[in-house]
Amino acid sequence: MTETIPTPLDALLKTHKLTRGEYEKILQLLGREPNLTELGIFSVMWSEHCSYKSSKVHLRKLPTESARVLQGPGENAGIIDIGGGYAIAFKIESHNHPSFIEPFQGAATGVGGILRDIFTMGARPIAVMDAIRFGPLGSAENGARNRRILDGVVQGISHYGNCFGVPTVGGETAFEACYDGNPLVNVFALGVFKHDEIFLGRAEGVGNPVIYVGARTGRDGINGASMASDVFTTAAELQRPTVQVGDPFMEKLLLEACIEAMKTGAIVGIQDMGAAGLTCSTSEMGSRAETGIDFDLKYVPQRETGMTPYEIMLSESQERMLLVAEKGREQEIFDVFNKWGLESATIGKVTDDGMLRVRNNGVVVAEIRNRDLADEAPLYNRPYTKPYRDVPMEGPVFASAGLDGDLLAMLASNDLCSKKWIWEQYDYMVRTNTLAGPGCDAAIVRIKETGTSVAMSLDGNGRYCYLDPREGAKLIVAECCRNLSIAGALPVSLTNNLNFGNPERPEIMAQLVEAIEGLAEACTFFETPITGGNVSLYNETLGESIFPTPVVGVVGLLPTMKPIPSAFPAAGLDVVLLGGFGDCDLTHFGGTQYAKQVLQQLWGLPPKLDMEFEKRVQAAAREIALGGLTESAHDLGEGGLAVGLAECTFGGIGAAVSFASDLRPELALFHEAPSRVLLGTSKLEEVQRVAAAHGVPALSIGKTEAGSLSIAIANGPAMRIEIDRLYKTWDGALEEALHV
Repeated sequence: MTETIPTPLDALLKTHKLTRGEYEKILQLLGREPNLTELGIFSVMWSEHCSYKSSKVHLRKLPTESARVLQGPGENAGIIDIGGGYAIAFKIESHNHPSFIEPFQGAATGVGGILRDIFTMGARPIAVMDAIRFGPLGSAENGARNRRILDGVVQGISHYGNCFGVPTVGGETAFEACYDGNPLVNVFALGVFKHDEIFLGRAEGVGNPVIYVGARTGRDGINGASMASDVFTTAAELQRPTVQVGDPFMEKLLLEACIEAMKTGAIVGIQDMGAAGLTCSTSEMGSRAETGIDFDLKYVPQRETGMTPYEIMLSESQERMLLVAEKGREQEIFDVFNKWGLESATIGKVTDDGMLRVRNNGVVVAEIRNRDLADEAPLYNRPYTKPYRDVPMEGPVFASAGLDGDLLAMLASNDLCSKKWIWEQYDYMVRTNTLAGPGCDAAIVRIKETGTSVAMSLDGNGRYCYLDPREGAKLIVAECCRNLSIAGALPVSLTNNLNFGNPERPEIMAQLVEAIEGLAEACTFFETPITGGNVSLYNETLGESIFPTPVVGVVGLLPTMKPIPSAFPAAGLDVVLLGGFGDCDLTHFGGTQYAKQVLQQLWGLPPKLDMEFEKRVQAAAREIALGGLTESAHDLGEGGLAVGLAECTFGGIGAAVSFASDLRPELALFHEAPSRVLLGTSKLEEVQRVAAAHGVPALSIGKTEAGSLSIAIANGPAMRIEIDRLYKTWDGALEEALHV
């Protein structure tokens, strides 16, 4: 090919988000020029969303193996052994860009997509969680839009999960100006199955039929993967057709039909049609098995007339699956899907030449090696400098105008207030396995078949990671593992969603590299290998990037038992601070909620983490929980000690707390040092014995009592607030912000 590329080709490459260098590689792999359909196929498979071309070289640093890991990264979901012949499949995915364009459908189809990732492995989904980020609701410029997006996203998650019949058991929500033009919608799902029920997405067995099942193909979602791999410029360029449209009732039928078809023994391999649709499912299944797939588009069920091969191959219509069956057993598959009222059709067969061969009424319209699409995307070791941060290291001079008022202001903030307006729209009890749901430090669902339970925690902190991506990522892993430990669960594995800006900017790429290395260090230390996840880049609008926002989902195992509440359950209990008061100075205070909500500033570094000490605190917390030594347990996270104490009173019981501290009162009450847990216990001596055995402090700082929360600091001001006032301030703040 000549050096000068014709202008029409330039425009075509720009439309398909391909560079000239990538086009040259396509020419080299094909040995010829691609046609339009082939160019479209390459564009989606080589998109950032599908290929991870900017992150894969760094993702290899993450730990992915343990004795429990049955399936790590590379399949639709990770799988770990939970004992008794059972396993769980789980994963997290993003639907950020679609949720900005069309909040309801973007979020709804995000739920639908992650559910298919789970049941394509053979597992029945039993839990969903979400991590969502929006711009400030009270912003004078964008507040109305942010409120509309939040409302649409929550409705979309609720609609799909409730109609499908899977409980949405927890999650987290935060608000920052950096998400004004780029909200984040990350959805986690988990399913359970037996070891001998695991299915993989592989097109094995030359001559075996390739069967399309589920909904018909339409024009929705075309180029969705490419759209998700690009920055936003102006609203005029946003195209709603790139957002898929979901049908949760059909997906429920698809789940039941797939599970039933799997039990016939006729299925060899199966994969959902998610990002990149039919293109991704065919090429990835063939590449994993080192086989080819030859199929004809005339057999693909279609709901619109006149669809071109380009449109059919790139459509991301929802509720569709591709499977490979044993030759001669096709009718068994058809009978199952006919029973459930779903489309099913043999569209092609497995071949031995490694090629993806697409025909249209017998005429070959695309012919590409599967491996070239799924495994030969260009990998970029993009240059990186230092992580971007535009804040001072030193904090401002400040003094509280009133600690009572500070606490109330923080409880009323959108980040810390009650999120019941969100989770009350979710059915979090469907299937009757939810033991601890929204509002708890960790969600817990029981596995009836094994007599055990699975605990889950989802967390992220963009402010911490903006100040220091490496340390911020480590703090997130520690926080999630701690949330599980105070419930009595042993953290065993992790999935992650890496939400970052434009990786072509070296300072943004540095954020990604630092965060991945921080995750690798923490996951190795806490023995929580990563079994899969998602990378969402180009989260940037008009040159403004989001905070680096890795979201971590950790799963843990525990015996089925009555959950330990976070709120104090009775008066007369000792209030114990497991882990002590923590270490903080002004530099490490700038990323706290106090700095954000009261001082409205950001500076310095995130809180200090001592992973060895954190591990000992978690071990002590697990032993205390499993030994029945505490009546309540609550992790101290955002907002620090004062906010944690207030949250412990929301069950109707207050506390009187007093302590001495060398820190100034604002820091003592509101710093966010990790490795700390609040307990309400009637077995103080036993708790302190366990803590001492693990080498961590368990400080008795007060007693629970009715009526109010009082906090006295030696040589400092005292606070006393009625718990009704605390609760009302916290409880209604989000609804008030939404109905401005």
